[in-house]
Amino acid sequence: MAGSGFGTIFRINTWGESHGKGIGVVIDGCPAGIPLSEEDIQSWLDRRRPGQNRYTTARAESDAVEILSGTFEGRTTGTPISLLVRNQDQRSRDYGNIAELYRPGHADYTFDRKYGFRDYRGGGRSSGRETIGRVAAGAVAGRLLAELGVSVRAYVSAIGPVSIDRAKMDFDFIEQSPVRMPDPAASAAAESYLSECMRELDSSGGVIECIASGVPAGLGEPVFEKLDANLAKALMSIGAVKAVEIGDGTAVSRSKGSENNDCCAVGENGVPYKASNHSGGILGGISDGSPILLRVSFKPTPSIAQPQQMLDRSGNCREAVIHGRHDPVIVPRAVVVVEAMTALTLADHLLLAAASRIDFLKKIYSSH
Repeated sequence: MAGSGFGTIFRINTWGESHGKGIGVVIDGCPAGIPLSEEDIQSWLDRRRPGQNRYTTARAESDAVEILSGTFEGRTTGTPISLLVRNQDQRSRDYGNIAELYRPGHADYTFDRKYGFRDYRGGGRSSGRETIGRVAAGAVAGRLLAELGVSVRAYVSAIGPVSIDRAKMDFDFIEQSPVRMPDPAASAAAESYLSECMRELDSSGGVIECIASGVPAGLGEPVFEKLDANLAKALMSIGAVKAVEIGDGTAVSRSKGSENNDCCAVGENGVPYKASNHSGGILGGISDGSPILLRVSFKPTPSIAQPQQMLDRSGNCREAVIHGRHDPVIVPRAVVVVEAMTALTLADHLLLAAASRIDFLKKIYSSH
């Protein structure tokens, strides 16, 4: 299967299926000398782990990570880093009734058309469980970013019709909220809405926002390898993502140039800065030194327990019900996935930018 790799210098290859023996990732191109332990990676994986609350699937997985290679005495060695998470609670029998059916909203039909075969047990490579490899790799990328003063933070800004009040945002509340909203009132309203969805055997979509701070100016390329283009590709590669916005996003189509341009101002210390950030920290495909602002829209969880009309492999429509354990909303667990794909993209571009100017190379090699 092509398409399981991502990145140019900081490159990852994920592997494994939802109901196989395990899920993993191999990371190549990570610089040597970065402090890294299994605990560093586990803290990221714990945020996407199932069974956290009533709004996540009850699948009982510890998602414990094992570092198989690429570190020595607590630091990266510069060699490939191989990470493994073993599956523990597969209930493949839950999917027996859909072995010959294509679930609405899933990749069942398209996967079968491409390969002439599909793993109907939870979706195989198309399962949300595939994101374990991304998150584990994202944790390593996050360690690299931290060494360079770059941080990435994401949160849920909307679930269904419920949106946060930006005047009441409290980032410290994100991990206290069962739905990872930085607004206590919106979090409570979203929980009430999700309870209604669950009573109706239905699900909800939502929006995740991500802020990357400390990103230096000069990351990205001006043509095909634009930073915003690569971020969009990274985030659109997450299952269930249907739209990605950067900065003001689609709102720019309703603004004037005089409103959308980020003009400069001079601070009290005499240092110029951008008076606004409609561009989301990226101009001409290259970072401008401002925080990078991303917005990612997720569709509702397609696995719902209502009877639905489904296409079978013989070309007939049949009514059936999807069994198994499924999240009524994806976005709370996907927050860390968005952080991971953002971190992986930025880590790759930081390494690429190091070779973009001769004066950068002279700083590295002038003492040799």
